[in-house]
Amino acid sequence: MNQFNPKKLLNSKWTAAQPKNKELHFIVTALIHDQDEIIIGCNLEAVMTKNSYPLTLVELKNTENWLLGWK
Repeated sequence: MNQFNPKKLLNSKWTAAQPKNKELHFIVTALIHDQDEIIIGCNLEAVMTKNSYPLTLVELKNTENWLLGWK
């Protein structure tokens, strides 16, 4: 499981473990908060295509799908 500090999540870089549509590298462009201002998710933007994908922190921590940093 990926270990990261949610407070440092914005603008962090991620690599898709199983790329789709030639989208390999991503940047966190926005954080998603609940009503108590707790971070519950983020928007990942593909560097190459600029497509944006909302993810929960649970999904992002899954190392079968996401790797912290650009690999």
